[in-house]
Amino acid sequence: MLIISAGQGGYNEVETSVLFAPFLLVLYIFSEKKEFFYTMTSKLKIIPLGGLNEIGKNLTVYEYGDDIIVIDCGLGFPDEEMYGVDIVIPDFTYLVQNQNRIRAIILTHGHEDHIGGLPFLMREINVPLYATKLTAGLIELKLEEQNLLDKVVINTVEAGQKFKAGCFGIELIHVNHSIADSVAVAIRTPVGTIIHTGDFKIDVTPIDGGMTDLTRFGELGKEGVLMLLSDSTNVERPGYSESESKVGSRFDQLFKDCDKRIIVTTFASNVHRLQQIINSAAKHGRKVAITGRSMENIMRVATDLGYMDVPKDTLIDITQINSVPKNRLVIITTGSQGESMSALYRMAFTGHRQVEIDAGDRVIISASAIPGNEMTISRVINELFMKGAEVIYDRLEDLHVSGHAYREELKMMIALTQPKFFMPLHGEQRHLRTHADVAKSMGVEPNNVVVGDIGRIVEVTKKSVKLGGTVPAGKVLVDGTGVGDVGSVVLRDRRHLAQDGMVVVVMTLSSEDASLISGPDIVTRGFVYVKESDVLIDELKRVTIETLDSCEYQRITDWATIKAKVKANLSGYLYKQTKRSPMILPVIMEV
Repeated sequence: MLIISAGQGGYNEVETSVLFAPFLLVLYIFSEKKEFFYTMTSKLKIIPLGGLNEIGKNLTVYEYGDDIIVIDCGLGFPDEEMYGVDIVIPDFTYLVQNQNRIRAIILTHGHEDHIGGLPFLMREINVPLYATKLTAGLIELKLEEQNLLDKVVINTVEAGQKFKAGCFGIELIHVNHSIADSVAVAIRTPVGTIIHTGDFKIDVTPIDGGMTDLTRFGELGKEGVLMLLSDSTNVERPGYSESESKVGSRFDQLFKDCDKRIIVTTFASNVHRLQQIINSAAKHGRKVAITGRSMENIMRVATDLGYMDVPKDTLIDITQINSVPKNRLVIITTGSQGESMSALYRMAFTGHRQVEIDAGDRVIISASAIPGNEMTISRVINELFMKGAEVIYDRLEDLHVSGHAYREELKMMIALTQPKFFMPLHGEQRHLRTHADVAKSMGVEPNNVVVGDIGRIVEVTKKSVKLGGTVPAGKVLVDGTGVGDVGSVVLRDRRHLAQDGMVVVVMTLSSEDASLISGPDIVTRGFVYVKESDVLIDELKRVTIETLDSCEYQRITDWATIKAKVKANLSGYLYKQTKRSPMILPVIMEV
């Protein structure tokens, strides 16, 4: 409602609001652009559903009036406390509830932490996707595996392209990253222009595609950027990130005059890294074999779409490696993070069908550890050394460069775009806070810098930015085919079993008076080995019999109460004797 005061002797506020109400209604109905009406009645809402206070699981919602767009839909990987969990995805409740308002899902690039959650979301909603060519190819492969490809509309777009999604004007801007076809997104909203960088770096000597389009960021900055949302992953690293081309020259050095079989592991999605490995192999007269499902899929998609150029007669099937002399062979494999099901892990622990590591191998690990994976990688490296292989993995070997901007590059992005408001994305709390401080040091007003959280609404107008309410958000755990059926209670039980094991007490009781007919039998898993602990097992049986006698004396016949008493007494006894608290499961068979 518009309220105008006409001053002394003029219309009062109530009269004016009534007078102008029909005018506003007509203006709303007949205006070709609704932005005018929206500007008077709505705020831009930015809602991160993932990617804040964590690494991965990136998903950001932009909402204005009746229109919603989503940028990225990634997955995360389980931590050491999530026993048995395969992956972690965002809570999609808010998107499912508002699916009729979602105009587009825009993907900035093809990494799992930005597209890996799509199959799970696409089971619930039907929304058009927008992605660059390589990203679209990887999405198609992913959706096809889940029999969802026919249901989903994928619009292939490219850097520099502009399109509309509801009231939002979208422009894609080329950026460098550790996967080809990466873009940032400029979003023109009724309140102003928002820039969402996605993952980026500034590589002045990129392998392909040209360097990050700094010119366009600068032009947008001169036009006026209301808010910048920027990648925070490497904000703690001073200076500038190194160029991907540096890694290629190091491969040449390691391949030259090497008389061993070479096995290289890297991130499967790093197409430019794979190209450099293949180029070095061809240069030094070596055949290349690929192993690992994700690596094979990436190679096929990237080659089909023209993002990789494999020299003729260089690539061979992994089943043909025994026909090639070892000193003329390169194997590119998955497993740079020590994943237990990866090809490199299986090679290290003698579980791979075609490749067995021995002293005649040089293993090159061309990747850095994702936080949390350090122990698993170390385990694989140690096993490779035990097999007699030469392992080259040290960061000082120039075998890996990051795909994320360092601090000076992040400063450059702020300087070019000159945003009024700033919000750090993609990082743990320490990354977000540090990036917020960097923005303030670059001249962004402290009150105009906001550090968000998953599910917390950030409200943006032309004049202000502030934290608002919340929407449903969090982590959904995927275990096998189960999505969301593993919650805190299940994880607690799994931790309990992992730490202290389990004791099962099987008793056969009379249905008439709950007297003991046979048993009790004691079964343990992960607690003690029964044959070596006869005395303890006998004592557990004694405590159980005494408990049942007590229940019979007190005329307790309720099975739940009997189980509770057996569990409590055994738990107390075991802790007193062993200082351990295994999970105790009383089982009653009724006769």
